[in-house]
Amino acid sequence: MSPWKQAALAAYYHGTRPYRVWWNYRAARARRAPVMILFYHRIADDRANAWTCPKNLFAEQMTWLRKHCDVVTLAEAQHRIRTGNPRPAAVVTFDDGYGENNEFALPHLVEHKMPATYFVTLHHVCNGVPFPHDMRAGNTFRPNTIADLRHWAATGLIEIGAHTRTHPDIGAVVDRRRLEDEVVTAGEELQQLLGRSVRYFAFPFGLPANMQPAAFELAYEAGYEGVCSAYGAYNFPGDDPFHLQRIHADDDLLRFRNWLSVDPRKLKIARYEYQSPPMPPKEAQVEGFRRVLGV
Repeated sequence: MSPWKQAALAAYYHGTRPYRVWWNYRAARARRAPVMILFYHRIADDRANAWTCPKNLFAEQMTWLRKHCDVVTLAEAQHRIRTGNPRPAAVVTFDDGYGENNEFALPHLVEHKMPATYFVTLHHVCNGVPFPHDMRAGNTFRPNTIADLRHWAATGLIEIGAHTRTHPDIGAVVDRRRLEDEVVTAGEELQQLLGRSVRYFAFPFGLPANMQPAAFELAYEAGYEGVCSAYGAYNFPGDDPFHLQRIHADDDLLRFRNWLSVDPRKLKIARYEYQSPPMPPKEAQVEGFRRVLGV
C-alpha cells in the first residue's frame, strides 16, 4: 500500500472509531455481534505473489485476533449465526494447501491453541503438483501432502476441508457430472484418505461469479455442514448459517484492523443470492436480529 493510501486509511479508521465502538456495543447488546471468517493461502517471507502473507504479519494478526475476538471453529461460528452472538467472533481458514504452511503458520496456530479450517485441492495434495497459476508465474510451490494433513488434523485444532479436485471456476462449470465430481466426489475421496469427516467446502476464487446455485444444492445434499465464499462480507445472527462469507486477511495490519473492527462500508456488501433450505424453528427465532441495527 502506498504511503498516501496508508495515511488515508489511518485517517478513515481513526475517524470512524467512535461510530465503530457505538455500533459494536449495540450489536453485542443485541447478541448480534459479527462473525468474521478470514481466509489465507500461503504464509512465507518471499512475497512471491499477492496471496502470500509474511510470517511476522500473520503472527501480529493472530495476536490482534486473540485480544479482540473469540477465535472459534466454523461449527461454533454457525452456532452463533443460528442463535445469537454476544462478542465479535473470528474464524481462521486457509485455501489450496501450500506446503510452506507447515513451517510457521500451522505450528503457530497449534502453539496458541487457535482452531482453523484448512481447505485443500485434492489433485494437488495427492500428486504433489504445483498450482497452474503459480507455475505461470515461475513458482513451483509444493502442496501439502496427505501425510501433512493427517498430522495437522490429529492435533484436534486443524480441520481439513474440501476445495474441489482441480481448483476450477465453479461458476463456469456447466457439466453436471463434472460439477458433482469437483464439489462432492473430491470431498468424499479426501475424507477416505484422511480417515476422518470432511464437513466443509470452500469455493475456489469465491466471488459471486465463481459460484452457482447447483453447487450449493449438491453440497447440501451431499451432507456438507457448510460452504464458504470469499467476497469480503460479514456474517450476522439470522444470516444463512450454511453459506459462510469470508474476508481476505490482506497484506496489511491496518487494513486488517479496519475490516475486523467492522468497516461501515463492508456492511453494504450484499449476500450472494442463494436460498438454502428453510431454517428450523430454533433458527427462525433469531431471524429478527438481522433488523435490530438496521443493517
